[in-house]
Amino acid sequence: MAATTILQSSIFTDFAFPFLLVFFILFGILEKLKVFGDDKHMLNAMISFVVGLIFVAAVFPKAIVGNLILFLTVAIVVVFIALLLWGFMVGEIPKIPKGLQAGLGIVVIIAVVIAVLWAMGIATNTFDFLFNSSWSSSFWTNFAFIAVVIIGMAVAIGGSKGGSH
Repeated sequence: MAATTILQSSIFTDFAFPFLLVFFILFGILEKLKVFGDDKHMLNAMISFVVGLIFVAAVFPKAIVGNLILFLTVAIVVVFIALLLWGFMVGEIPKIPKGLQAGLGIVVIIAVVIAVLWAMGIATNTFDFLFNSSWSSSFWTNFAFIAVVIIGMAVAIGGSKGGSH
């Protein structure tokens, strides 16, 4: 069993973290919008403090925000990984064609989706369904053939449009 840290204590997870989150977000919004006027830092802080205390007293909104924050952190990591892969693939290439960029973007999206499925633990079932079923061999053969034909047609049509100008 993993050891619990002080940051996992219910005092922090049920009260301190949600309070600080709401307090700082609301304070930042009030400071930026200047709802109560310029240089009203103390008033903004007191309103944020009271709203934060009211927020931690309510159970259901706190659970919703907790779930949304968990989703947000996972989404941020997924987007970061996608941008990291995109940067490795396209990074400092001076003039990469738009078609190749789109193709690489599709590859990055597929890779990230597969990585997320794998990380969630459902990739094994999905992989078995897609590649180890009775129908999968003929499906993927036909899919690859059709994809090659479509890519060939796109290159031929794109080449003939560029050459006729």
